[in-house]
Amino acid sequence: MDAVTINVVWTLAIFVSFIAIVLWAYSKRRKKDFDEAANLVFDDEKTVVSETEKDKRESSSNE
Repeated sequence: MDAVTINVVWTLAIFVSFIAIVLWAYSKRRKKDFDEAANLVFDDEKTVVSETEKDKRESSSNE
């Protein structure tokens, strides 16, 4: 094998990998998982808000 053949094989392998990743990322089966992952930041905010509200209730009930 000469260097040109190796470069062609390597380029094709990378291209096929790229296409596979794109198809995986945009498949309809993965949409729910990606939407859930995108909203994880907001779920954390709900937890912080509910803990803050819980602390406020506890402090007002102790007074």
